[in-house]
Amino acid sequence: MIAPASPTAKEYRRAVVVLAGLAVLVLAGWLGGRVAERWALADLRRAASTSLGLQVAAFRAEMQTQSSLPLALAADPEIARVVAPTPEPGLVEGVNRRLAQIAGATGAAVIYVIRGDGVTIAASNAGAERSFIGRDYRFRPYFRDSMAAGSASQFALGTVSGRPGYYLARRLPEAAGVVVVKIEFDAIEAAWRASHERVFVTDPRGIVLVASEPSWRFRASRTVDEAERKRIREALDFGEAPLQPLPVYAASDAADLVRVGGGARPAWPALMLDAPIPGTEWRLHTLTPIAAAVQRERAQGRVIALLATGLAWAGIATLLGRRRRMRARLAEAATRREELEARVTERTQALSEANRQLVAEIEERRRAEAERERMGRELAQAGRLAALGQFAASMAHEINQPLAAIRSYADNTAILVRRGRVEDAAENVSAIGRLTERIGTLTRQLKGFARRASGRREPVRLADIVRGSLEVVSWRAAQAGIAVKVPSVAPDLAVLGDGPRLEQVVVNLLQNALDAVTGRPEPWVALRIEATEERVAVEVADNGPGIPEAVRAQVFDPFFTTKSEGLGLGLAICRGIVEECDGTLGLRSDADGTIFRMELTRAVAPENAPVASPVASLEST
Repeated sequence: MIAPASPTAKEYRRAVVVLAGLAVLVLAGWLGGRVAERWALADLRRAASTSLGLQVAAFRAEMQTQSSLPLALAADPEIARVVAPTPEPGLVEGVNRRLAQIAGATGAAVIYVIRGDGVTIAASNAGAERSFIGRDYRFRPYFRDSMAAGSASQFALGTVSGRPGYYLARRLPEAAGVVVVKIEFDAIEAAWRASHERVFVTDPRGIVLVASEPSWRFRASRTVDEAERKRIREALDFGEAPLQPLPVYAASDAADLVRVGGGARPAWPALMLDAPIPGTEWRLHTLTPIAAAVQRERAQGRVIALLATGLAWAGIATLLGRRRRMRARLAEAATRREELEARVTERTQALSEANRQLVAEIEERRRAEAERERMGRELAQAGRLAALGQFAASMAHEINQPLAAIRSYADNTAILVRRGRVEDAAENVSAIGRLTERIGTLTRQLKGFARRASGRREPVRLADIVRGSLEVVSWRAAQAGIAVKVPSVAPDLAVLGDGPRLEQVVVNLLQNALDAVTGRPEPWVALRIEATEERVAVEVADNGPGIPEAVRAQVFDPFFTTKSEGLGLGLAICRGIVEECDGTLGLRSDADGTIFRMELTRAVAPENAPVASPVASLEST
C-alpha cells in the first residue's frame, strides 16, 4: 500500500489564505449588517420624529377648534336666563334647538347646560332617547372644578352615552351654572386606522385615552397603584375598565425600541416616540414598525460588506499576480513596440503624401486668388467707366438750367438796350455773369462728384440760397405767367451744408414745380420755410396734377423720369446732395398738388460773411 504524499508548503499557504478569507468575509458580513441596522434605525427615528410632530399638530388643531366654544356659550344671555329658577316659557326648547344647531355646525358630540345644583337643564341631544336633560353631574370633577375656578376639562367615559370624550366646562355668570362641550375623537382614530398609523394618547397617569387600536383604550402604559384605581372608579372616569397594561414591552437597552404584542399575532418590534400635546398634560405616542426596514437594510449592508471585502481580496490577488503578469506584459510591449514602429513608418509616408497634396492645393488657391483680384480690378474699371457716363449725363442735365436762364437774360437784354433801359440791361448782364460763374461752379462740383468727393458742410445763409435760386427760375416763371410765392427769409437763418449745391437742389425743385403747373388754370408755385431750434425745413409746393401713387417710390431713382425729354437724374442728384449735408428729402403728393420737403440741420450764421438783406415775399405773374 502506497502512503499518501504530504502536502507541500505552497498548498499549505494556499489553504491558510482561503480559510482567512472566509473568516474575514463572515466578519465583514456581520459588521456590515450591524452598521446598516444602526443607519436604518437612525433614518426611522428621523422619519418617526417628523411624523410625530405632524400628529401632535393635527391633534392639537382638533382640540383647538372646540376650545373657545364654551367661553362663547357662557357669555350668551339666553343660556344665562335658562338656568334661572323660573325660566321663561319656551326658552328651554329654543336653547335646546340652538345647542343642537351649534353642535352640528362645530362637530361637537354634545353641548349641555348644568344648573348650579348639578342638574342638566338644556342639551343639544334633548330630543334623543338617552338625553342628558335632568341628569345630575355633581360627581364630575369638571363640574366641581369649573364652579370653583371658572373653567375645567376632563377626559372620561360618558355615564349615559357610554362613549369616551373630552369635556370642556365653563362657569356661567354669577355661578348660576356650567356650560359643557363634549368632544369625541372618533374621526381622528378612524383617520389613524385608515393610514395604518399606530398612535395613542395618554394622560399624566399613563392611561390611554385615544388610540388607533380600539382595544388599547383605557389601558395603562405603566402600573397604576390601588389608591389611584379607587379614585378613578369613584369619579367614574373610565367606567369599569380594568386598566390593564399595554402590550408594549422593552426590547433592548435603547429606550425607544419596544416589542408590541398583538394577541394571537406574534409580537413585532417597533420604534416608540412620544411628545407632549401643547395646552394639555397629555402625551402623544407613535409606534413605527422597524422589522421590515431593519431586515432590508441589514441584508443590503451584508451584501455591500461582502462585495467590498470580495473586491478587496480581488485587489490583493491582483497585486500578488502582478509580477507574473508583468513579465508577460514586457514581452507583449516589445512586440507592440515593433508593430508601432512599423505603423509609424507607414503613417509617415501617408503624411508626406498628404503634405504634397496640400502644397499643390495651396498653390492652386494662390492662382485662384490672383485671378479673383484681376477680375476685381477689371470690374472696378468697368464701374468707373459706367459712373463717368452717368456723371456726363448729369452734367448735361444740370447745365441746361442756367444756360436756359442765360439765353432768357440775353434776349431780355437786347430788348432793354433797344428801348434805352441801360441800367436794367446792365443788371441783366450782371445776372448773366453770375449764371456763367454758376456753370463753372457746377462743373467743378460735378467733377468732384465723379471722383466720389463729398460736399462741404459749413454754415450757409438760407437767404443767399433762396436768392440765387430765384435768379435762375424767376424769368421763366414770369414768361409763363406762373405765380411764385416766396416768404421773407431772416438774414440770420442758416443751415449746415454746401451753399452752391443746396442752391442747385432748390433750383431743380422749383424747375420741376414749374414744369408740373405749366398749362394749369391759375398755376402757382410756393416756397415755404419752417425753422425750429435744431432743424430747418424748406418746402416747394405746387398745384399741379400730382405724382401717381404707382411711381412715387421711384421718383428718386437714377434715370427714372416721366418727362419725354428728361434724363431722370435731377431728383437722384438732389437727394444725394441733401444726404451728404446730413439732411433728408421727401415728398407728399395727391390730386391737389405735390410738396417736396427738404430738412437740414440748423446752424449759426457765419460772422465773416456779409449780412444779406432779407428776401422779400415775391409773386410773379
